[in-house]
Amino acid sequence: MPKKVALLFAGQGAQTVGMGRDLVEQFPTAAELIQNADDVLGRKLSEVAWNGPIEDLTKTSNCQPALFVHGLACLAILRELAGNFPIGGAAGLSLGEMTAHAAAGTFDFATGLRLVQRRGELMDEACAMTNGTMAAMIGGAENDVRQLAADEDVDVANINAPGQIVISGERAKVEAAVGVAREYGIRRATLLNVAGAYHSRLMESAYEQLGAALQHVPMQPLRFPVISNVTGAEVRTPIEIRRTLQDQVTGTVRWLDCIERLVKLGCDYFIELGPGGVLAGLLRRTRRDIHVVSVSDVDSVRKCAEGL
Repeated sequence: MPKKVALLFAGQGAQTVGMGRDLVEQFPTAAELIQNADDVLGRKLSEVAWNGPIEDLTKTSNCQPALFVHGLACLAILRELAGNFPIGGAAGLSLGEMTAHAAAGTFDFATGLRLVQRRGELMDEACAMTNGTMAAMIGGAENDVRQLAADEDVDVANINAPGQIVISGERAKVEAAVGVAREYGIRRATLLNVAGAYHSRLMESAYEQLGAALQHVPMQPLRFPVISNVTGAEVRTPIEIRRTLQDQVTGTVRWLDCIERLVKLGCDYFIELGPGGVLAGLLRRTRRDIHVVSVSDVDSVRKCAEGL
């Protein structure tokens, strides 16, 4: 039987210096897309992605558009090598949800890139105005982590996989939560090296302004289902898409629910598009029975195309 493919698009934190450079050297399709991105943004995003330094690439206003372009370049090459294979659905982790929508045709490449650039700028501004951070809670039950978050007045940012949940909020409160995590049955709590408290109430200014920006984005019918981070279900209408993309800025990323929904749609072959392999790792923790491959460079894209 033919495989039913699900696309997974990487989120912030997956970026690596040099990402996409080998794709451009080998595939004119990638070179054209990345040159188009530089032209749309009016700056050399490619130079930051390829040469860094990592501190510059990690800035939200750089890494988000860089990951968006890289994910779509990987998909374009895969389509070129493997043909127009059917896609059963897509999801993206945080920023990656924007990439998933561009892949599904919700908005065109240039529109999506400008929107992602704006999202990154707004989140950078929110980080600068607040003193926030995030922490990973490993080996704890969701209800216990939620109780800890409520008691310490922080937010649940990501439910990534069974036993892997991220909290987000004011730095002092997140640090306090890390300090008492064991009392809630959480095996390990680790502060994350991030610029701010993403997916928390500290992103409220970005939430408001992105909502305004989304109202002006023209949207088309989706070519395949895209699963929302905040609902764990398909989004269909422009109103629903705008609302969920806005809500995601301050809301919980229910990644575990997104994966389960794609499985329920019948997807049995998952392709992660983006550097790092993080999403493939989370999928293996969630559903060991599902086949997943990661695509980020020339070797991996050729191997995936052969598999299709």
